[in-house]
Amino acid sequence: MPSWIGAVILPLSGLLLSLPVRADVKARSCGEVRQAYGAKGFSLADIPYQEIAGEHLRICPQEYTCCTTEMEDKLSQQSKLEFENLVEETSHFVRTTFVSRHKKFDEFFRELLENAEKSLNDMFVRTYGMLYMQNSEVFQDLFTELKRYYTGGNVNLEEMLNDFWARLLERMFQLINPQYHFSEDYLECVSKYTDQLKPFGDVPRKLKIQVTRAFIAARTFVQGLTVGREVANRVSKVSPTPGCIRALMKMLYCPYCRGLPAVRPCNNYCLNVMKGCLANQADLDTEWNLFIDAMLLVAERLEGPFNIESVMDPIDVKISEAIMNMQENSMQVSAKVFQGCGQPKPAPALRSARSAPENFNTRFRPYNPEERPTTAAGTSLDRLVTDIKEKLKLSKKVWSALPYAICKDERVTAGTSNEEECWNGHSKARYLPEIMNDGLTNQINNPEVDVDITRPDTFIRQQIMALRVMTNKLKNAYNGNDVNFQDTSDESSGSGSGSGCMDDVCPTEFEFVTTEAPAVDPDRREEDSSAAGLGHSLLSWSLVCMVLALQRLCR
Repeated sequence: MPSWIGAVILPLSGLLLSLPVRADVKARSCGEVRQAYGAKGFSLADIPYQEIAGEHLRICPQEYTCCTTEMEDKLSQQSKLEFENLVEETSHFVRTTFVSRHKKFDEFFRELLENAEKSLNDMFVRTYGMLYMQNSEVFQDLFTELKRYYTGGNVNLEEMLNDFWARLLERMFQLINPQYHFSEDYLECVSKYTDQLKPFGDVPRKLKIQVTRAFIAARTFVQGLTVGREVANRVSKVSPTPGCIRALMKMLYCPYCRGLPAVRPCNNYCLNVMKGCLANQADLDTEWNLFIDAMLLVAERLEGPFNIESVMDPIDVKISEAIMNMQENSMQVSAKVFQGCGQPKPAPALRSARSAPENFNTRFRPYNPEERPTTAAGTSLDRLVTDIKEKLKLSKKVWSALPYAICKDERVTAGTSNEEECWNGHSKARYLPEIMNDGLTNQINNPEVDVDITRPDTFIRQQIMALRVMTNKLKNAYNGNDVNFQDTSDESSGSGSGSGCMDDVCPTEFEFVTTEAPAVDPDRREEDSSAAGLGHSLLSWSLVCMVLALQRLCR
């Protein structure tokens, strides 16, 4: 053998002998990992005391490791559970906002209706006793239908209110003409003259506008709170994909397998993982923000011209005003009806004038403010709306902000101030890849999560559609339109549940609601009585007062 060959071999063999061999070096202890693993509640029987070869690992780097196959499986499942809990915790604010405010608003509106009905009923019973009870179903049916509408019943507010005034006209027409007998057909003819005669003055038209707009806004707003609650509850319960679970395991627990249980993920690394795992949720954001904007618009209506509290609180006063208007014009109304429907037949036996109450000149005092319940459900609509508007504004962009909120949690990442001493998916070092944008289509190049951008989450798409439908309803409610009936009303009237605002302009004058009915001038009343016939006027007026509770003076 040539001497130069030996001269080469001997140095090479020495070099090979001098290279470090992992098997010859003392394996590192897994003591810290065992402690951290046990603190999670896992059995220490799965974990070695010292590092072992990592060829068996399917997710973490296949280097010397403290993880067995069983450990990797358990930690992978643990990372999935922790991610689900993190999403639920982070979305807790928006979920509780909709749950608690829905409960408050629903309780308020229901109690408001109960208070309005009870207030009217208590006074009528106390003042007129059995005479009111015999005719009270007209008003009870009104409140029943209003409640049924609010709770989601298929009620056309315009038709229902028209029916209420028609029934009230029939009852009153009989009371102001007790000397006649009226058949059902005749009374039906009378009700047909409601629009032409306007026996109740302008009250029905104004009240119909106010009631329909207020109830449409109230019901739709509560429905919006329901939809927001349901969407938030559903979306906060995530089902991570296999690709997401792998990425979560690699981010949260591969440091354990590398013997670095105290090292937390880099902030930007966490963001890419979360943006990949929550890509579909981020796509919900656009429709969610439009929904929140629509909720805020209807909230402004509730504290302004569509305030159901200011409509329902004086509704009995408004009906009383309508009744008095008909009484004052009873002679003209009766004459026109007789002309159009024919002369009715005399009653078999006229009621004695003595049957009328002797003290029909009593001045019925109106409620003092202290006697009326000042609020429903222990609050006022203004306070409720102010509170919910603040909370709604805070809930905008909540779904696209989830990754940032989760990665800001100090339990999850090392934070933005510790970018060198954090887990980057492979070792303890800075994370270099760029942060992905929000949404499914932007995850095509996500370096951490395998995301199929061609298959949007069907469940999330269903929630997007639910929000879109609700937003459309809210926009209709903002304009005073009932989405269920907007094609059934007379658009030219400008006063029905389907008409709302003309040319998208909603008048804000609702002085009719907020002012009390003006007192009737006694001198004028005496003049009217003299002109119409004193006997007829006194009899009709006393009978009207027997049936209907008036919160202003009856003379």
